[in-house]
Parts: sequence; structure tokens; C-alpha cells
Amino acid sequence: MFVTGWTNAQEFKLTPYTQYLVENPFLISPAYAGDSEMNRLRLTSAFQWVGLSDAPNTSTLSYDAHIFEKSGIGGVIYLDKNGNTSQIGGQFSLSHHLTINTENEQYISFGLSYKFTQFKIDVSDFDNPNDDPNIGADISSFNSNFDAAVLYKIKQFYFSFNAANILNKDVKAFDESEPQKLRNYYIYTGYVFELNDGVIELEPSLYFKYYESDARSITDLNIKVKKITDDGYFWAGFSTRFLNDQSFEPVAIVPLLGLKKKDFYVGYAFQYNINEANELNHGGTHMLTLGYDLESRRGSPRW
Repeated sequence: MFVTGWTNAQEFKLTPYTQYLVENPFLISPAYAGDSEMNRLRLTSAFQWVGLSDAPNTSTLSYDAHIFEKSGIGGVIYLDKNGNTSQIGGQFSLSHHLTINTENEQYISFGLSYKFTQFKIDVSDFDNPNDDPNIGADISSFNSNFDAAVLYKIKQFYFSFNAANILNKDVKAFDESEPQKLRNYYIYTGYVFELNDGVIELEPSLYFKYYESDARSITDLNIKVKKITDDGYFWAGFSTRFLNDQSFEPVAIVPLLGLKKKDFYVGYAFQYNINEANELNHGGTHMLTLGYDLESRRGSPRW
């Protein structure tokens, strides 16, 4: 999420962008469900094109937890509005984690998500000069789909591969020329360098996404620096998104900040467009994440 085209109804769950950097990788991969030592509750609100009437805004509530001996579970609910269009949707995820080597914390995780969305177009205030009976009634469509993912970790290195929107979309409620193949594939990988006896963590990461329908692709290059404290940590980061099919030109820059104190968490991100869409920036895009971590009754899930 968090870039032009972010609130794309065709995605069956809003396209992830900076949420995964703000302590919530579960949003981009069901394999992360229950992966943390804590059960994570996150509420995110994002506002695009601030100052523009009927600008896109999105609220997302997510929770994932460690269950049984080597499994995880998670769920997402979101509400998105963009002018006369809106959608509400959800996701239910399951994961399973298998130990490869306990000495170097090497394990592999598998995840599967079922997701659904109700997309609606409000046409009640549309002009109807010819008294067309088809104008004036709301148009809506319900669709569901699946995601599958795998996550590999060894010490401070992680790599995840995800296939999203595996099934074709039902477009009967709209124009049948609308794209049916919404499958996309993405990779999220990075490494955490521990400095100063582990007090400082430096984490470069990369997010790559490929769209099967038209062969487009995007790349996010990210960097985060975290300082560990007695009762939590605070961090700062920076992300840049590139369009790979347009001479790898950057389209946005995103500074990020976060703070965790005991079990409470807060994160903030601000996007500023740097391509031709800059004139539509209208104060940029703001995202605020609030969170609470609950201790797992199963203890540490470091399988």
C-alpha cells in the first residue's frame, strides 16, 4: 500500500507497501502468522492526498498469534474509501513452522490465506439526464481468493516468497473486459546486522513484486536502524519504490519512525511522490500504526 494506485479494488486486499516495514510483515505474507515471540495486534490508518476532497483513506486491523506447538493463525479486516468507491474485506491465515537447525535458529514456514472483499460503487449522486433505470442504484461485487507463501530464516537472514490472488477474478458485476488474472508474486528479503553488542540493529531489505497480467514489476529498497532500550526500542527507516519497467525510476520516498515501550507500539510513515504525480501530492500521504503485543502462552516460538 502507500503509493499511487494503492487502493486498487482488484487486489482483493489492499496492496502492501510500508505496513510490512512498520513491524507488521504478516500483512504481506501469511507465513509470518505466529512467527513473532509475541502475538501482534496492529491498527493502521492511512490518508492519501491530504487536503483533496474525497481522497483515499484506509483503515486496517490485523492480529496474528502463535498456536499449538509449531503453528500460527492470523486475521485482517480493512475498510477502504476512495471517492464514490469503497470496499470492505478480510483475510484469514494459517501457518506452520518447521525446524531445520536449532543451533542457528534455522527454520522454514508455510502459510495460506483465504481473503474476501466487497467492492461497491455509490452512484446515487450521478447525473441521469435520460432517466436511465440502470443509473441510481449502487453497484457491488463480492469476490474471494487465496494467497500462499513460504518463509525461510537462518540467524538474522530472512527470505519469503508469496503468490497472491491465485484464482481469477469474477468480473460479471462490471465490464467483462476488466482484468481477470490478478496473480502477482513477491519476494521480501533482508538481513539484520547486530552492532554494539546487539544494542543497535541495522536492517537493509528488499521487496520485489511482479504482476502476471501485464509483466509489470516494482522494487522497494529499504533501510532501518533500531536502538534497543531497557523496556523496548525505537527505530527510524527510509524506503524508496522503483518502477522496474520505466528505467528503474523512483516514484516515491518514504521516511519512517517507530517506537515500542513495553507492550505498546506506535509507527509513522510519510510518503512524498517524486515523479510526475508530484503535483497530486497535496501534502503527501500519512500513515499511523498503533499496536499492542500480547505474550504467547506457548512461550517463544523459536521452533
